[in-house]
Amino acid sequence: MSQVTRARNGRPVHHWRRDVVELAALFTAVAVADAVANLIGHGPDGPALLLISAAVLVATAGFHTWWARRHGHAPPVDDTGDTGDTSRAVATGDAAGAAGAAGAGKDEGTAATVLWRMRTTVRDEPGSLAALCTALARHEVDILSLQTHPLAEGTVDEFLLRSPAGLATSDITRAVAGAGGTETWIERADAHDLVDVPARVLGLATRTALDAAELPLALRQLLGRCSIRSLPAASPATGRALEDAPVEGALEDTVMRLRAPEGGVITVERPYLPFTPTEFARARALVELDTRLGPRIPRGQDVLTLPEGGDITVRRAGTDDLDAAKALHTRCSPRTLGMRYHGPLADADRYLNHLLSPRFGRTLAVETASGRLIGLGHLLWDGDETEVALLVEDEWQRRGIGGELLGRLVGMAMEAGCESVYAVTQSSNTGMVAAMRNLGLPLDYQIEEGTLVITARLHATPVPSRLPYDQAAQGPGW
Repeated sequence: MSQVTRARNGRPVHHWRRDVVELAALFTAVAVADAVANLIGHGPDGPALLLISAAVLVATAGFHTWWARRHGHAPPVDDTGDTGDTSRAVATGDAAGAAGAAGAGKDEGTAATVLWRMRTTVRDEPGSLAALCTALARHEVDILSLQTHPLAEGTVDEFLLRSPAGLATSDITRAVAGAGGTETWIERADAHDLVDVPARVLGLATRTALDAAELPLALRQLLGRCSIRSLPAASPATGRALEDAPVEGALEDTVMRLRAPEGGVITVERPYLPFTPTEFARARALVELDTRLGPRIPRGQDVLTLPEGGDITVRRAGTDDLDAAKALHTRCSPRTLGMRYHGPLADADRYLNHLLSPRFGRTLAVETASGRLIGLGHLLWDGDETEVALLVEDEWQRRGIGGELLGRLVGMAMEAGCESVYAVTQSSNTGMVAAMRNLGLPLDYQIEEGTLVITARLHATPVPSRLPYDQAAQGPGW
């Protein structure tokens, strides 16, 4: 049985009335014991009274034992009348625990279940969350996790739910609406959503700290399905200043604008669901971390042997390779540059600083044993899509270098969780077409005025290295 200790100014309160009652009870017990002893010692029926007293004591002890076993598991009661049941847990904010307790007696292995992510807005007043959790418990919906996003008016509650497979989403949303939830949004979840939010945020921060190219991917995993676009501070082609974002960023319903680490703008858009101030604060903190760490790329490299002999090195590239990349341009023929950039060749050098920046994607460089840069492969984040682009010096084409770069870039896109990648080239570039086909992935082709867009839908199976490669399939542009 629980006991409640009352205190005043941090010290127990001493009650003199309790001491008087206990002292009176002590004197009374002594008087009764003396009377009983005199009665037994001097009365004619002393032995009979002794036996009767023993029987009464045994009966009293037995009754006490029976009563304790019957009521020993009753919920504790304190001064406030709290019985300690699950409704109290809900009222004090432990909504997830209360909903789980409501279905604790169920055998989860006997029925299929479905995971859901749900977000709804409730009134910011006591009992609103309790009503919502009670409504979900009536439908045997288990709350696995709960996040709260306070607003100026009301609170957005985000749940990870487990429901019976036969329960329709309309039943869940109807129950939520009946409990006072508004603007409810729900979609299927998977096992990846079972990771708690702090652990997921720390993992994203670690990835961003190791590689600046991870920032757009980390934002997308943090905020769910959304489009992320990075706008540089100045146009790569004209050098003119572009739109800038406030230092503290800006939040407008479904659009979030953050100051990019290099001074441009990162625009995040999620049309199907407005952002909350909490999500905005998390995204801004992630961008600030990236800004403080500065440009950085992993320094690992692989040394490969070409089929015809000779070693090449494949590594990550960054803005430090700008001069070497410009030198590569000067050694490439106009046809090779035209296959790559699809525009005026005089503007090619202006795009290099943007392409090599880890803020906008990942770049792989290919070097000879002497350190000469002979090829570049780009994986560019383009909103919610991903582009791949290749450039290989003319005299090093038809040796499998382009296929090796493409295979590695697509593998990196798979690891990043991209659903597809696309390549823009000319319809006459048979080498690029052959390399995309050799990925072994489903392809979509779109041709417009001589420009070919090839989209590869990515699967969970990694793309193996393409070196050695079928030299006959190589064409110009590598």
